[in-house]
This record gives sequence, C-alpha cells and structure tokens, in this order.
Amino acid sequence: MLAFASVGVASAEDAPEQPLAAVDQLPPSQDVSRTVTELAGWVVATRDTEGYPFAIMDKAAAQVLVFDGDGRLRGAAPGLFGSAVGDHAAPGIAGLALREIPGRDRTTPAGRFVGAYGPSIDAGRVLWVDYDSAVSMHPTATGVPAEKRAERLASPSPDDNRVTHGCINVAPEFYEGIIRPTFERGGVFYILPDTESLAETFPEFMQSRATAQRENAIRATPAQ
Repeated sequence: MLAFASVGVASAEDAPEQPLAAVDQLPPSQDVSRTVTELAGWVVATRDTEGYPFAIMDKAAAQVLVFDGDGRLRGAAPGLFGSAVGDHAAPGIAGLALREIPGRDRTTPAGRFVGAYGPSIDAGRVLWVDYDSAVSMHPTATGVPAEKRAERLASPSPDDNRVTHGCINVAPEFYEGIIRPTFERGGVFYILPDTESLAETFPEFMQSRATAQRENAIRATPAQ
C-alpha cells in the first residue's frame, strides 16, 4: 500500500543511498486515497515545499502521512483530529483556553500550512502546524481518560478519530520516531478538507490535475 512513495513520488535511481524503510502504522484494512498519492506526487514534481519535508493529512480517513524533503515516505499512521466537522478556524480561537472553545469551533482547518517548532503558553515547545489558529501536532495525551484517545488511535475505523479541540494527535512512538526528527527544522502541512472542495483548498494542485487528465484523454483518443 505504501509502495507509491518510491514509485510515483521519488525514484530510487535519484537516491545516492538506500532510503530508510517507511514506518506503517495504518490498519491493514485501510488504503491511502488516490487524492493523497496524487497530491504527494504534485508536491514533489512542483517543488512546492522547496525541499522541506511535508505531511499530508486526510481527516476523513484519519491518516497522517509524512515525507522527507525528497518526497520519500517516512511514515504513515492514524491521527486524531478536531471533533467538529469543518475546514476553517473560528476568528479569535487562538486566544481561547481549550475549555473555552465551543464544540462547533473545534475544527482542524484545511489547507496548506508552513509550520515549525516554537514555544507555547502552556505546553512548552510544540510543533505548530498553523500558529495563527493555534493548531499543533503532538503525541496523544492521557489527561482525560474518558476521551479514550489511545483506544481511538488503535481502532481500525476512522469514524471515532474526531475528538480533539482542533490539534492533530498521533501515537507517542510515531511522534518521537517520525514526526520530531522529520520536522525539527520545520516543514509544510497539507490538510484535506471535510466540506470544502479540493479546488477551493488546493487550487493549483487541482488545476494541474485537470490539465493532466485532459492531456491523458487526448493521448488516449484514437487518431482519425
């Protein structure tokens, strides 16, 4: 399932040495969507991250896929996302304490974000995915047992992975082994939308996709 990372995104011939094997923590029953694989290929082909590592997050499938600066897959794992369905951050949400965020505003925004490690008010140094909306990525917390976050991550279904106030949670071992070393110097984060169209969220990618589809259709048309 993860073979696309070396076939459609990065060629082994371009690598000076054998890349590290990707860490796959996704349930065996889950596939990665075609949209994710095509977006990863587009990111690399266009150098959209200018050589920085990147992650693609599929909220509907509750998946987090991490790539190095050359487009090689470093790891794939389940993630927890905002409990509310939606793609925009509410105005002023960054200034609210977690307990003050209304349920309807506990969204993980969709889009392209340039993130990096930085200080926070109450959690020390964190990996900010989008500082302006106070969305970070961090290991699963165990502070609220009733939320059963570890159990939700371990579940084979993505249906119970919407539980956070908007931040992205991953398993501690995935965070320490993949997230932290990959994004120590920052990176780019692509979060697929819940309700918005892909054309609204990633217009350049979708324009490129449409152009490629038209060209493929022309090539496939028999000559008259």
